[in-house]
Amino acid sequence: MSQIVYVVSDSAGETAELVVKAAASQFQGALVQFRRVPYVEDVGTLSEVVALAKMNRGIIVFTLVIPEMRQFLLAEAAREGVPVYDIIGPLIEQMEQLFQMAPRCEPGPVRVLDEDYFRKIEAIEFAVKYDDGRDPRGILRADIVLIGVSRTSKTPLSQYLAHKRFKVANVPIVPEVDPPEELFQVSPKKCFGLKISPEKLNEIRRERLKSLGLDDRAIYANIDRIKEELQYFDEIVKKIGCEVIDVTNKAVEETANVIINIMRKREK
Repeated sequence: MSQIVYVVSDSAGETAELVVKAAASQFQGALVQFRRVPYVEDVGTLSEVVALAKMNRGIIVFTLVIPEMRQFLLAEAAREGVPVYDIIGPLIEQMEQLFQMAPRCEPGPVRVLDEDYFRKIEAIEFAVKYDDGRDPRGILRADIVLIGVSRTSKTPLSQYLAHKRFKVANVPIVPEVDPPEELFQVSPKKCFGLKISPEKLNEIRRERLKSLGLDDRAIYANIDRIKEELQYFDEIVKKIGCEVIDVTNKAVEETANVIINIMRKREK
């Protein structure tokens, strides 16, 4: 029989659910059902959740920032004998003492759908639409254009930068395929070439082939072929005149920070 956990929040409830899942993962074989109850604004909803939890022998885990709502849920759950756990309340109280100031007690300020939120969503959708050279028209609309041969982390880097509100298009460089004309029309300051050592790329591609159940001696992972691709890459980025970043031993986050710092310096 599975255990039901009611995740209650005056915001989206994502934080509480992640905490519960992290805790539940420590109990191998345990069956857990999550019932998220987000954007709670009244005590009536809290009473209903307590009643459901009692009927189904569940537990309530919550993040409520309004003290009165927290106190009501704790009291109601205690009265009905329902297990309940307050994730954020005790921490807010500790911080109140530490900072010597009263908390805002505003539900979900981080989820307010403001201009910044929409910029982030737009950037993520842009990165997906113009991933891997699918539509070269995105190159001219992008804030950042990533250029590199296959397996240089163009896609994850695009997504990471998108979460930082940058519209990113990425273009694969293949010797047999002419780069799109737009790549030579956009400002070189927007373009970043992703350079990698032949040996590292060979290692990455071989592991990729193995993960797909393919022969790691295929031409895709052939060192001579890789060197040919990288030489062609060098010719293209030289022609564009853009910044080149060596990603050989860099994590996606490191490369992203390098690009962001360069972009910010140029804005000054």
